[in-house]
Amino acid sequence: MRLVSTRSVTAGSKLAKPIYNDNGQVLLFQGAELTDRVLNRLSQLGFTFIYVQDERTDDIDIENVVREETKRKAVKTIKKEFQVIANDLNLKKTFNGDHLSKDFSKVIKAILSDIKENENALTILSDMFVYDSYIFTHSLNVTVYTLGLAVELGFNDKQMMDIGMGALLHDVGKMAIPVEVLNKPGRLNDEEFSIIQTHAKAGFDMLRNAPNLSLLTAHCAYQHHERLDGTGYPQGLKDNQIHYYAKIMAIADVFDAVTSNRIYRKSMLPHEGLELLYAGVGKQFDKTLVEAFRRTIAVYPAGLKVKLSDGRMAIVVKQNKQLSTHPVVRIIEENNIEISPSYDVDLMKQLNVTIVETETTLAASSLV
Repeated sequence: MRLVSTRSVTAGSKLAKPIYNDNGQVLLFQGAELTDRVLNRLSQLGFTFIYVQDERTDDIDIENVVREETKRKAVKTIKKEFQVIANDLNLKKTFNGDHLSKDFSKVIKAILSDIKENENALTILSDMFVYDSYIFTHSLNVTVYTLGLAVELGFNDKQMMDIGMGALLHDVGKMAIPVEVLNKPGRLNDEEFSIIQTHAKAGFDMLRNAPNLSLLTAHCAYQHHERLDGTGYPQGLKDNQIHYYAKIMAIADVFDAVTSNRIYRKSMLPHEGLELLYAGVGKQFDKTLVEAFRRTIAVYPAGLKVKLSDGRMAIVVKQNKQLSTHPVVRIIEENNIEISPSYDVDLMKQLNVTIVETETTLAASSLV
């Protein structure tokens, strides 16, 4: 299968991975023909990239580190618990975190189990889901990335549970934001953005006195938008004033935000999101943590078309977790001519050959 920019898909192509809603129901089956109408609808839903069938790459296995069942159960739990919180807030009830500790601990343990059992680099780009609210899937994705980074950093079991709980609840304060602002389909104006910014303090106030939740969880909600240079919010903290967990979560939060499907903004590919993080190193993000994150994620997802430094065109076949910038690729073109049979090259064994372009730049150049 191939990972292709939605705008460059040829009508008549076949879908290679089914698309689900957040209840696990199939909305578009594998093998479905991608007509112009379907492609337009996918674009409207925010899908920047989709998987299509390709006989040259049918054997490529898009393996998710975190299993689909784990994700569906996690989103269902997040959705249920956040809706309980929203209802309590509407009824002006005192926030009680008893149920959160039990239910979310199960989610964290399931995600950690999947991560530790799989040697592949993390990728969420292969998910083909339509969610009814971004906050639920974003909370899950941030947790997956945060726990993956925590494993890379050698956290112990208690630290894993603390930072995992913080990640799941980092945006809980958004339950106190007016729905019309929270679920606005387009970009926020300045006034609306100021309202959204209050979610960090709101989350802290909700969590800090909750029974069975660590105070660290509350600080993750409070500080995940703080930045090393003091340009973040809500307190404008700098460097060592920011908790280590919040520095980790800031990376996971931004990376997922820019690489996720959004109706009003095209998503980035992982290497583009990583470049954005590196651009903020020393100013917004901790360099050591960004470099550890690079070792954690799949920089170039399987199925992506790339151009190599020697001019050959290839499809990413699988990851090298030891060096995520140098995956195994399948050569499909040489000297601008398609070749048959194609052949695989492990870029970790040929370090003089690098990836210089990807599907996004290749698609853009073909439209010029």
